[in-house]
Amino acid sequence: MRTNRRELISSALAGGLAATWSRSCGGSEAQVPGSETQKSQYARLDEILEQPVLKKELFAAPVIIKTLELLRYERSFLCRVRSSDGAEGVSVGHSGMNSLYPIFLNSLKPFFIDKDARELDLLLEKVYIYNLNFRLSGMALGIPLATIEFAILDMLGRIADKSIGQLIGEIHHRRVTVYQATEYREKPLGESLELIKRDVAEYNAHAVKIKVGGLMFMTKDINAVGPKGRTEKIIPLIRETFGDKMALYADANGFYSVDEAIRVGKLLEAYGYGFFEEPVLFDWYEETKQVADALRIPIAGGEQEYSLHGFRFLIANDGLQIVQPDNYYFGGMIRSMKVARMAQAFGKACTPHMSGGGLGYLYMIHFVSALGNAFAHHEFKGLDTDVQFECKTSPLSVVDGKIKVPTGPGSGVEIEADFIKKHEAVKG
Repeated sequence: MRTNRRELISSALAGGLAATWSRSCGGSEAQVPGSETQKSQYARLDEILEQPVLKKELFAAPVIIKTLELLRYERSFLCRVRSSDGAEGVSVGHSGMNSLYPIFLNSLKPFFIDKDARELDLLLEKVYIYNLNFRLSGMALGIPLATIEFAILDMLGRIADKSIGQLIGEIHHRRVTVYQATEYREKPLGESLELIKRDVAEYNAHAVKIKVGGLMFMTKDINAVGPKGRTEKIIPLIRETFGDKMALYADANGFYSVDEAIRVGKLLEAYGYGFFEEPVLFDWYEETKQVADALRIPIAGGEQEYSLHGFRFLIANDGLQIVQPDNYYFGGMIRSMKVARMAQAFGKACTPHMSGGGLGYLYMIHFVSALGNAFAHHEFKGLDTDVQFECKTSPLSVVDGKIKVPTGPGSGVEIEADFIKKHEAVKG
């Protein structure tokens, strides 16, 4: 089961990206701060960040945002955008909007009114300066901003008769292969195993991610993570249960110190796990790199990252081999695509983190459809949703571990009119 990191990345990436990774990040000079190699790497990444993502050339005339509404029904949020020419787009908000809606109304909505939606790349940069929004870093700004971006992309896709994936890249994946993301770290080992087996069977998944350690409590024992030694038992048990053909991944949610992360990482290597996610706290960049340097298993991360320059550092300094921006948390698909492009230039893979609720899986598969450096599997937490919609171009079900990406314009789904009517505009 012993596989080195380069081989793992090779199996997950298309084309010659693994070779690019070894050339770009394998040299010791690249790790020396201020070296010419490092300077050239940063310059290369800066060039990528300056490149637009949205295909503005698809639109011959301005698309002026006339109205931007946040609609609410109980704990459900929708965003509806309309252009001055009457085009419309709708998105489904993240569950976090329940507490973040004032930021949508007061810090973001006024900025977008009367702007040209074709300039979405630039707007997503300038909105951070507007009203000093950069002080609202992380999910507080990212979730409402992504909700707006998804609605604008839905509108633009309907104008251009293109899917969201076609607006932000070329279509590389018409079906997205998923891994079953599981939780259950707080439950006894036997119960955890039965729940994981149930989840895998429900969607016929060929890959699964388990939780190891606790949840950002470092290495101190707490009752919530069960008896001591649980991680050491579950890692081999999951391999034994599902066999060598099942792709396995592990997520520590920032639980470990560097030394403990390395110890657990070596156990994951011994049982052939495909990546080790957030081995230490997400904003411990140097410590993340220390873990990566000590292990063969690819280190994944980015769920909590809110800065393009944070990803820039981790990519240039080989702290991560797999980047995981969350389309909601990070402020949308365009910002996430910039991260994926930086990773691709260094031969690294991208598999977005998928937060739950609403239609998160729909936005995830549209994003992955346009990834040239998509990882082998992508996070999936089930199809349960209270949103009432119709999709004519995909059953949006998991078949043999894959979900077909809708090919209709925009998001490719139609939110039912009666469901929308239940929602009322949220006032500031």
